[in-house]
Amino acid sequence: MEILLALGLGLGLSAASGFRVFVPLLGLSLAGFAGWVTLPPGAEWLGTWPACLALGAATLLEVGGYYIPWLDHLLDSLATPLAAIAGCLLALVALQDFPPVIRWLLAVIAGGGASSLVQLGTVSLRGLSTGTTGGLANPLVATLEAGASLSLTLLAFLVPVVALLLTLALVAGLSWLLLRALRSRRQRLAASP
Repeated sequence: MEILLALGLGLGLSAASGFRVFVPLLGLSLAGFAGWVTLPPGAEWLGTWPACLALGAATLLEVGGYYIPWLDHLLDSLATPLAAIAGCLLALVALQDFPPVIRWLLAVIAGGGASSLVQLGTVSLRGLSTGTTGGLANPLVATLEAGASLSLTLLAFLVPVVALLLTLALVAGLSWLLLRALRSRRQRLAASP
């Protein structure tokens, strides 16, 4: 059961970082500071006042920045690699009791993969929103993404098994959409002269 709880926490936080990079990092920092989670050696800095304050400021700037029309696209280009890094870090911290090789493999493949896939989905959704509404719906998209990040972060701490199931469903759905889009693009390219 502890394995499922650790996976739920790690993958739930990783997927949440695909919606907003700093929300789950702030959540982990606050949880570490409050003593709700034990941070592994080398990551104790996450549970300090300076880390909480810095991650709080970064969270406010990131969430607020997505409401500024030109800045949201710039943030997407910065958030894409940062989400992968954050997903790996969050999974590494949560999976601290796993053997090192398994821990790193899960962190990079599952944690980094989940956060990257969710980030790719948010970038695509924002592009679709911009293309169809001229950016008028982007604040709504930004609100939904921030809410999804916060909700998944809270679920990962409070009900990790539900967060794991939700993350698996989210990753499966996004993978299916990505494969479908790639297949459609390949068919269009094959059909064009």
